[in-house]
Amino acid sequence: MRLFIGGIIQGSKREMAIHEQDYRHEIRAVIRRHHPEVEIVDPVELHPTSVDYDRERAVHTFLQMLDRAAAADVIVAYLPEASMGTALEIWRAHEAGKPILVISPMVNNWMLWATATHIFADLDAFADFCARGGLSIYLSRPRGDE
Repeated sequence: MRLFIGGIIQGSKREMAIHEQDYRHEIRAVIRRHHPEVEIVDPVELHPTSVDYDRERAVHTFLQMLDRAAAADVIVAYLPEASMGTALEIWRAHEAGKPILVISPMVNNWMLWATATHIFADLDAFADFCARGGLSIYLSRPRGDE
């Protein structure tokens, strides 16, 4: 099974910089604790220096990651604030009929209401969900055609 970790990278930064990415390690640790067999797709792990990419490579990488989000069996998205890229990853996964688990304090956001399978207010709530077997439900579903 394949799980995609989406989340804020650039956000609304105007300079060529990224937000702290420690949340990706925390999400990965929670998933690994309960599902060590899962293949995790993490855009930052795949492209750690993407903030330095030229426009052509950045666009190619961005579109490729949207495809990877749609192809995953489950997407876990971390949104401490709005992120255009993560919103598009969520949308692509939603259009592909994939379960979308969102970790965000924006629990009353209409876009999240319309697309997310579950919204968790914080990482602790997501970790509790996983500990109670919640993620297992989505990871045990048969894979669709890719």
